Amino acid sequence: MGMKNRNGGLVFSTETGRMCPECRQPVAECTCGQPERPAGDGVVRVSRETKGRKGKGVTLITGIPLNDKELKAYAKVLKAKCGTGGTVKDGVVEIQGDQRDLLVPLLEQKGWTVKKAGG
Repeated sequence: MGMKNRNGGLVFSTETGRMCPECRQPVAECTCGQPERPAGDGVVRVSRETKGRKGKGVTLITGIPLNDKELKAYAKVLKAKCGTGGTVKDGVVEIQGDQRDLLVPLLEQKGWTVKKAGG
């Protein structure tokens, strides 16, 4: 008889790669061992940064009160609205270019307190 995972869970999927045996989520989206991100002060901050990007600016959005999965989905919506690319790193949404004027009203529509910060 073949070896079977003790609790019969999926360990690897060709679609998503390695799976977490605990929560059965793809390892990239696993929520088990991750420390909860500090809740912060409830303020969503929109800032601009050009450091280390060959002078190309990106707009950083920090403090969005969503979990990683929701954050990725929301970032996708924001990128589409701005018509540009971007990424999510450690709970910070990066949108290419200076998109602050476009992003602040979008974030405020969600009912969050939004501040422009830095640069």
